[in-house]
Amino acid sequence: MASEETQYLGFGNLPNQVHRKAHKKGFEFTLMVVGESGLGKSTLINCIFNTGIKSNRKPLTAVQQLESTLKIETQTVDIEERGVKLKLTVVDTPGFGDSLDSSDNCKPIITYIDDQYEKYLNHESGLNRRQTQDSRIHCLFYFISPNNYGLKPQDVMTMKALHQKVNIVPIIAKSDFLTKDELQALKKRILAELKSHAIQIYSIPDSDPDEDEDYKEQVRQLKAAIPFGVSSSLETHEVKGRKVRGRAYAWGIVETENPEHSDFVKLRSMLVTHMQDLREVTQDVHYENYRSQRLVQKNMSNTDLRDNISISSDDAYKDRILQEKEAELKRMQEMIEQMQRQMKSNQSPPKDENHKQNNGHKE
Repeated sequence: MASEETQYLGFGNLPNQVHRKAHKKGFEFTLMVVGESGLGKSTLINCIFNTGIKSNRKPLTAVQQLESTLKIETQTVDIEERGVKLKLTVVDTPGFGDSLDSSDNCKPIITYIDDQYEKYLNHESGLNRRQTQDSRIHCLFYFISPNNYGLKPQDVMTMKALHQKVNIVPIIAKSDFLTKDELQALKKRILAELKSHAIQIYSIPDSDPDEDEDYKEQVRQLKAAIPFGVSSSLETHEVKGRKVRGRAYAWGIVETENPEHSDFVKLRSMLVTHMQDLREVTQDVHYENYRSQRLVQKNMSNTDLRDNISISSDDAYKDRILQEKEAELKRMQEMIEQMQRQMKSNQSPPKDENHKQNNGHKE
């Protein structure tokens, strides 16, 4: 019998090897935020990642709203926590919903998402694949206004156009405008509308049976919190001798990281604990769908090209055959004309003999 030491091959050390490699290389994560101006998008991102992403946008006048167009802005920050490096790219969409006619608001967003897939596909198909930069959108925070009882037509149209391209996480912005009952009613309404319009949002994966009960309970709470009702602020206040971030009102302070006041902690927990799953769903589902579509389009274009070449080849062959037939008919016609001339010349008598016969007859 081999001893336990000789039977040990070392496969149990593979997770440590993967961890060291990932720890050394770091991670890339791209987050897109979509929503109307004034819903606290930049503030929420700064609160989650403790970054200094700035927003220099100002309220638009009526004339500016008529001329407003959606733009795409990206900001990248390097974050390091306990030796783990994260390259975070935040893609903002200033101008979304600001113009009076917002029917084309989602087109620049779709174009940007597809461009990142196309860029990754080209890098992946190139020679130097080690230097491939991943700028694909791994998660999209869609901000919903608390002032509407449900989704607006623009919300439905935008999410319906994006849900098969990216992981959508719906967020009710500035949820402190609502009471707890109003917030719960709005969540139910939004979920019902998403279902009725067949809009798929990011689904938090179920916990494995062998996970501990605390993690299972955490997953259950995260699932129940969707869509997340969030209130965030970078302002610091003192509450009962401790410093907290929150928004101050005359009646009290709404704390950003208090689970009783906001789903901010749950949203941050979802994003951090499921960041790798968001990346994998982007790779295995959304990117593969785009890649398959591009391959189908490429094959169709190649088929059309071959058909055109075949058609042109057939036309050239037919033209050559017609030319040969015409030349053959022309030769046959010339031969017939030549034979006819010979027959005429054989039938007519020589002029000298005719002349002699005429002279003899006269004598």
